[in-house]
Amino acid sequence: MSLEAAIDPTLPTAIILFDGVCNLCESSVQMVLKKDKKAYFHFASLQGKTGQSLLQVYGLQGNDLKSFVLIENGVAYTRSTAALRVTRHLSGSLKWLHPLIILPTWLRNGVYDLIAANRYRWFGKKNECWLPRPEWKNRFLDQS
Repeated sequence: MSLEAAIDPTLPTAIILFDGVCNLCESSVQMVLKKDKKAYFHFASLQGKTGQSLLQVYGLQGNDLKSFVLIENGVAYTRSTAALRVTRHLSGSLKWLHPLIILPTWLRNGVYDLIAANRYRWFGKKNECWLPRPEWKNRFLDQS
């Protein structure tokens, strides 16, 4: 039994936690929604109740919103490892990014950290979390 199932058996097996006010993160979530033909992934913002609860359960920093988090089958992955694990479930050319996971973690996370540190400056930021289109709403865990 996965850790999140022990906490809440209704949680899906693949959850992406993302920065809900980041334009780059929003675009990435929309891209995953379009390329995830099997609706494998579900989503929660890092700022939301579910996101904060999952961060706490997995011992991740609740106030560090720079990380992309994938919780898959009871294991939490962060930063470049999370992003690359997501690509293997997507359709199209993005699937071909997954083999980059063989690169050293320090190298992958170095690139990831550079983008994360500059994402608001380069891509912008919203004052409020993005709201999904109605047909995607059931894929989001915090529906307020």
